[in-house]
Amino acid sequence: MLELAALGLLQREHLHGYRLKQQLELLMSSCISVNYGTIYPLLKRLETRGAIAVLTDAEGEGSPHRKIYSITPQGQVLWRQKMLEYPHESWVNSRSRFLIKFLFFSYLEPAERLKLLQYRLMVCQLRLENREMQQPLSSDPYDAKLWVYCGTDLQREIQWLKEQLLYEQTTHTLVKDTSLQRVPTGE
Repeated sequence: MLELAALGLLQREHLHGYRLKQQLELLMSSCISVNYGTIYPLLKRLETRGAIAVLTDAEGEGSPHRKIYSITPQGQVLWRQKMLEYPHESWVNSRSRFLIKFLFFSYLEPAERLKLLQYRLMVCQLRLENREMQQPLSSDPYDAKLWVYCGTDLQREIQWLKEQLLYEQTTHTLVKDTSLQRVPTGE
């Protein structure tokens, strides 16, 4: 997930390692944990694989040089592959991965966004169906309260996904209708 997020942020703008770490923490603190022990080895791996390149060593505040990283065309292909994959993982990780993907939806084609939203909606609906066939683990009142909270949270996510799907479908219909209404001026 960290690789997906880092490549997504580097697609937005060129960043040095410290600024990349800051943005990852700011934008994705509810999804992933970032520390210096992971960010710099990740940048080195991505650079070795040709997914990112060092643009320049720039003067930094209080330090002599900072490497400025940029995503390469090969990195953009890798990022897109990671955006469109559906790895088998825990519920918590799949939710975090989806939220990271959603953050970068503007870089995807409309059909790709729709596919990701539909898949996530299906996963959430299946989880809710399976959950409804189960009961809380114990009769403990806090267990019961958490059970209700988690169910409500899942229902909210399903509603939000439906709203996003409607937005995507409406936006694409409007764009198609607008492009069909263009009449040649004869010039």
